[in-house]
Amino acid sequence: MAPKRPERTARRERDRAARRLVKDRERLAALSPGGAAAHPINVDSAAVIDARVGSLRCPQCDGSYTIDDHQAPRSGERRVAVRCRTCHVARAVWFRIGSSAAS
Repeated sequence: MAPKRPERTARRERDRAARRLVKDRERLAALSPGGAAAHPINVDSAAVIDARVGSLRCPQCDGSYTIDDHQAPRSGERRVAVRCRTCHVARAVWFRIGSSAAS
């Protein structure tokens, strides 16, 4: 029987904990404003979307985003494909275009 390797066991436990942390952060990002189509970020016009994306931070590494693509799945709605400049994780940020002032 091979001898036990505590350093390998400890490394595998750290790796599992890191994977759980990534999953938890991604779940939290999906629930935050803009993380899904169900709860988009409200903006007054499409012209401010790029600036808003520029102010957002990656939930994994706190890096900034670069914009890959804009899509308009429905009228008044935008899905912006972004990628983190530091960890290179891709995600989508959702926006709803419309006036926030009462009419």
